Amino acid sequence: MKILFVCTGNTCRSPMAEAILKHQQLANVEVQSAGIFAMPYAEMSAHAQQVVNEANMRHQHSATQLSITEIEWADLILTMTTAHKDTIIAQYPNTEHKVFTFKEYIIEGSVENVVDPYGGSKEIYEATFAELKELVERLVKKLEKN
Repeated sequence: MKILFVCTGNTCRSPMAEAILKHQQLANVEVQSAGIFAMPYAEMSAHAQQVVNEANMRHQHSATQLSITEIEWADLILTMTTAHKDTIIAQYPNTEHKVFTFKEYIIEGSVENVVDPYGGSKEIYEATFAELKELVERLVKKLEKN
């Protein structure tokens, strides 16, 4: 199973989700992240990197611009917002079967987004990290069932 997390700039939410899932070290699960409007090779935001490090998760990150390469690689694409999902499906209509918001995939019927911490305080990043950690834990349980 190849899972791709997508957010806007690939410097906050999607790399944190990637780091959390990679830390689970699941057999037969590969994970990457990308951004719809990423600046290629940008580093993870300072607060995001700090929060990941404080959770004792090692993660080297360089932002990736979402392209057909990542789209075709992924078996499952999990976006942070409905807008991200809609953008991907509009650009790549044949992907609709594998693109979901992270929350809708985990919580049936959810239309909520993972709030962007970009530019916020470290506390906001910590809250986003905690939310992503819970979602990843639920994702792991769902993957283990399948």
